[in-house]
Amino acid sequence: MPLQNRVTPLGEIIRDPARGLVYANRGCLHDADSHLRRRYNGKRWIACRLQFRGWKRERLLMPGRFTELFFLDEATALAAGHRPCALCRRGDYNRFTAIWLSEHPHQVGADAVDAQLHEERLDPGTRGHRLHRAGMDDLPDGAFVLHQGAPCLVFGAELLEWTPARYTRRTPRPVRTVVELITPPSSLAILRAGWEPVVPLLHPSAHG
Repeated sequence: MPLQNRVTPLGEIIRDPARGLVYANRGCLHDADSHLRRRYNGKRWIACRLQFRGWKRERLLMPGRFTELFFLDEATALAAGHRPCALCRRGDYNRFTAIWLSEHPHQVGADAVDAQLHEERLDPGTRGHRLHRAGMDDLPDGAFVLHQGAPCLVFGAELLEWTPARYTRRTPRPVRTVVELITPPSSLAILRAGWEPVVPLLHPSAHG
């Protein structure tokens, strides 16, 4: 049975055998038997490279260690509310925080970024993923919206339905429509700035 360590754009952690292109963590979420007991542990949700300095664990979900999570791509990680790791993606982290300061001039440092993202990604009523309202015409490529009940990637004139393994069904992008935005507004500003990370921003299936 696949491990429960794949993350959807809505931040849900699911079981799926597909491999992701971005590695991440939210602290230790599992018990000694590798069963997940919580969605997150703290406000520091980071997205990492799959490989860094040759580091490798003997196995995943080791007792007492952080829970290894995987995303289809960077756009999925941003939608779920993660940001670049300051260690394995230092260059991305520096660019991310520079753009962040232009939008939030008084929020300096990782703690301030993480606190703002936590507020934007967490619904105070349900404790699930928080959705925002946005005009479809104003959304950049890489943003995620909820369309007909499914998370979809905004890509050019189309919406691409997300699955754990790839993007699938393509539908025309609606115009002059207010939609439910999955990507946190602060992360949306990063995409608008022309975000080009070292990890794959989009899975190859987005390009057809």
